Amino acid sequence: MTELINIQPQKKFKILLLGDVCLDRYVYGTVEKISPEAPVPIFVPKKTWERNGMANNVYENLIALGAYVTFKHGNISTKTRYIEEKSRYQMFRLDDDIISKKYDFSVSDAFDAIVISDYNKGFVDYDTVIQLKKNYTCPIFIDSKKKDLAEFEGCYVKVNESEYNSAKSHPSKMIVTLGSQGSMYKGKIYPTTNVEVHDVTGAGDVYLAALCMFYLRTGSIEKSIPYANKLSSLSVQHEGSYTIQQKDLEKL
Repeated sequence: MTELINIQPQKKFKILLLGDVCLDRYVYGTVEKISPEAPVPIFVPKKTWERNGMANNVYENLIALGAYVTFKHGNISTKTRYIEEKSRYQMFRLDDDIISKKYDFSVSDAFDAIVISDYNKGFVDYDTVIQLKKNYTCPIFIDSKKKDLAEFEGCYVKVNESEYNSAKSHPSKMIVTLGSQGSMYKGKIYPTTNVEVHDVTGAGDVYLAALCMFYLRTGSIEKSIPYANKLSSLSVQHEGSYTIQQKDLEKL
């Protein structure tokens, strides 16, 4: 896939990104005994690592892939993962979700594409998407946790297999990520390379950013899916949310 690296190398696409954001916090520690009060491990924290996640991760990957990004987002939630440092086993996750007010929509600059990272925290509602479709002619890419996706018809809607199975409706331009099997679009499977999975956190965000940017470079969703597969598979080999590096692009 090296032929794509030199396509429009000087082009800077303008992206409008909307979405929910969070702080990914990783607390590493040890477990040396079980509590005498209940059959649960006693966790002793040793160190903490933090990184911006959700739509923030999409933003950082769009920037890494060469876009100018106008970023509108909701309130910052926190996801704290407690990890046993020797085994790297995630013992549990504590979520502190902050519900956002809906996005106050207004038409502004022209964009080459719109990307929506909707974790269903209230910032992006159906009316927002309807207004975006009405006022912009550029392609719209959506990754949503909502179950009723009918209002997203006409947009490129990316979901995972579980979300696909639980969705009440399936828009015609739906891309389904299938983990190690790759992706599915319009009934066709686009396979991916098998890799050793270290952490799936943020892989969908990398996929969404890559899907949009390579679509703009190639003009084809079918051609962009293999690149999104490849870059998201690279991301799961790293711990935590991952930002695509130049060395990753050189491997395409």
